[in-house]
Amino acid sequence: MAVSVQVPASTTNLGPGFDCLGISLRIWNRISIEVDRSQDPVPEMVSQTADLFFNHTGETPFPIRCSIEGDVPQARGLGSSVTIRLGVLIALDRLTNRRLSREEICSLCAELEGHPDNAAAALFGGFTIITTANRVARFDIDQALKFVLFIPDFEVKTSEARTVVPNSFPRKAVVENLANASLIAAAFASGKYAYLRDSFVDNLHQPFREQFVPFLPRVLRAAVAAGAFGGFLSGSGSTIACLTLSDGKEVAAAIEAAAPEQNAKIVIVSADNDGARVVLEE
Repeated sequence: MAVSVQVPASTTNLGPGFDCLGISLRIWNRISIEVDRSQDPVPEMVSQTADLFFNHTGETPFPIRCSIEGDVPQARGLGSSVTIRLGVLIALDRLTNRRLSREEICSLCAELEGHPDNAAAALFGGFTIITTANRVARFDIDQALKFVLFIPDFEVKTSEARTVVPNSFPRKAVVENLANASLIAAAFASGKYAYLRDSFVDNLHQPFREQFVPFLPRVLRAAVAAGAFGGFLSGSGSTIACLTLSDGKEVAAAIEAAAPEQNAKIVIVSADNDGARVVLEE
């Protein structure tokens, strides 16, 4: 028996919504799992995810084979590791007929990731808000809203990017972040995307992660000058995401011109409102 799961990329933080805001994007990986008695080794991330599933559910472990294909780039701040972990969890849940709730699957994936924002966005689709207690609110996103992704040709490891974020912040910085994150949530909950303008300013992680992506400020300035609502470092980077209600082509040209030395890939996508789903079962 085999199960294939399609899992979307995700962009998170959205500037001020550190570790709690996320959006699912129409770029996917496909994870296929089948019972395999040959006991050939599987990637460590796959085996760790399978071990957690079996330990959590009490199901008797069985050997598996895993294939991973798709277009989500690795270590670029687009949730590539979540596509694998969610794909494995959902496939094993289907293979065992365990029928875990989506909330339980999200919690398991977040445990593996160390933070829940990508897991919630990729699993539930659309715009998601997730709390430290793993409570999730989600909203559909209009397909007219475009995400212009500036994807550099270098990786940023999440583990390294998290080490530069301080443990405490001035009150003024926190209050500004709360206000901006609230405006972003209001924009996606209401569909009034004009609230997004000037709302992506962050004080908690982007200023410190700029050392990994030093061209971030000029790319963001170029995006706004070209008509974007604004932009942000996607996750911990290196991707920069800019949002617009245009077709995105002018924004794409502007941000590419702002950092030509990066030889970055530009992708224009809409949100994925479906989230992770089983696409094949046989």
